[in-house]
Amino acid sequence: MSKTDSVSKADKRAKGPWLWVPSLYFAEGIPYVMVMTLSVIFYKRMGISNTEIALYTSWLYLPWVIKPLWGPVVDILRTKRFWILIMQLCIGAGLAGVAFTIPVDRFFQFTLAFFWLLAFSSATHDIAADGFYMLGLSKGDQAFFVGIRSTFYRLAMLTGQGLLVILAGYFEAKTGLPEVEVIVQAVEETTAADFNPELLSFDPEAGETYFLTAEEIHIGMANITEAEANGLVAAVDGWNSEHGFYPAEENTGKEAAGDAAENPTEQKLVGNVAYTWFRLSTKPEEGENIVLNFSFDKGDKNIALAHSYRFEFNEKNWDVPAFAVFKLDPKLEKATTASFSGLSGNIRFAWTMVFIAVALLFAGFHIYHRFALPRPAADVSNRSSEGGFMKEFFTTFADFFRKKNIAVILLFLVVYRLGESQLVKLASPFLLDSREADGLGLTTGDLGLIYGTIGIIALSLGGIIGGIAASRRGLKYWLWWMVAAMNLPNLVYVFLSYAMPSSLWVVASSVAVEQFGYGFGFTAYMLYMIYVSEGKHKTAHFALTTGFMALGMMIPGMVSGWLQELIGYQHFFIWVMICTIPSFILIPFLKIDPKFGKKEPK
Repeated sequence: MSKTDSVSKADKRAKGPWLWVPSLYFAEGIPYVMVMTLSVIFYKRMGISNTEIALYTSWLYLPWVIKPLWGPVVDILRTKRFWILIMQLCIGAGLAGVAFTIPVDRFFQFTLAFFWLLAFSSATHDIAADGFYMLGLSKGDQAFFVGIRSTFYRLAMLTGQGLLVILAGYFEAKTGLPEVEVIVQAVEETTAADFNPELLSFDPEAGETYFLTAEEIHIGMANITEAEANGLVAAVDGWNSEHGFYPAEENTGKEAAGDAAENPTEQKLVGNVAYTWFRLSTKPEEGENIVLNFSFDKGDKNIALAHSYRFEFNEKNWDVPAFAVFKLDPKLEKATTASFSGLSGNIRFAWTMVFIAVALLFAGFHIYHRFALPRPAADVSNRSSEGGFMKEFFTTFADFFRKKNIAVILLFLVVYRLGESQLVKLASPFLLDSREADGLGLTTGDLGLIYGTIGIIALSLGGIIGGIAASRRGLKYWLWWMVAAMNLPNLVYVFLSYAMPSSLWVVASSVAVEQFGYGFGFTAYMLYMIYVSEGKHKTAHFALTTGFMALGMMIPGMVSGWLQELIGYQHFFIWVMICTIPSFILIPFLKIDPKFGKKEPK
């Protein structure tokens, strides 16, 4: 072999992972966010009640919870490459199934069935993709790309929660009546809104059908009592449900107003409220039902709707107004503006097009990965020639729990994020709670800026830099540093809870430090799971480690809220720091090959 051929092949190997790692983990994230997040938005737009949405979509998380149970199936039967390609076809088929059953009468039952197919296919794809990642990359490349794969997975989350929702809105805007836009301004006024729907009167119009509305609304920034705010919301919901704009079961204000009225002397102050109205210009045809979805569009998120609004107009209620309530964040102190839009397009068509588009994307992923995914020599079926499938299935589990130092391994997997598992539940409430409640009193918009922009950037940078660092010196060298990076930055919340800074940039910088440390430190956790999964059944064993990871996040998180209420934010964050100690104690007991994670020189 010539020197030129050798260099050419080395270059090909070096560039290979960039051709499939980003796309594979982007493809891994899309179906997850569509099942867990986009399905909720879709069903809400289609008029399904909150009770049914919460109940049925929560069950869709089950396949990811129990996926370690069929990890051995993926490991024993066929190759990981085969499972990836087949599952991408199944995901595409599931998406197409959702799309083509949206127009039918019993769409809820049919689409839910296809979402279940999506969920199981996606969970299986996760198992195969993680296994292939370990087979298709050298130990050094596994360390180097661990931050890259996490970044593209997060990009998939942002795509599902943002871009696909925008796409649905675009189709809605292009297929119905002209879009309705309402500008809401927070101004320095002290008056509260009175609800007097009888004062609004309209004369029928001739010509094209469109929505009439108040195009500009002012809300005073002076806070009002909770009873006043809940009373207006209840009155509006009562009017809307009485006139058939939405079912009475969606009336979210009456119960709250009743609770507030029971304790009039204990009323806390909340942000002011105001309302706008909508009415059709002409009478719809008999049997015609025109739906208007009204939601936040752009601007300051400290101005929000009291709840989501989906109005149904027909020949019986077209000539009376429907109402929507706006509310301000009680901590807002400066004049600001937000824009809200009402879309009345063909909702079924809009969401059908979204699911068809993503189904075609997965057809493209399948075709692309047929050529881009390498064919590692180690990617073979792990089915033994001796004994049957069931014997091999249970042997896979037995081999995992027979690993040397398995008790230390499992304990480390469970406690590595012991502090973080509790912090993540209470960090946002602490930042949002009023200073009277020992919080920092940030507005919703400030929180969105800190976590949605600054935090995401810091988290991604931490993960990428962590992967690069691990590939240079190996996991064993960096383990202490990464455990420290994962846990010690939690001290910023101890600082924030005692110093109570008013500067947004001080708070944002503190959160950025914590998020960067989390991204950097999580690299060690991912690499350690890969390391302890090494062996014949690494795919199934990695799925098991993710199960223990989830267990370590779930149980402490369940009690964190109760504990914080018991001891307060300051002592809670000190408790979080105490919970970081076990991971440091266990480090000397971990047996790690010093060469693991190092990228071999070319």
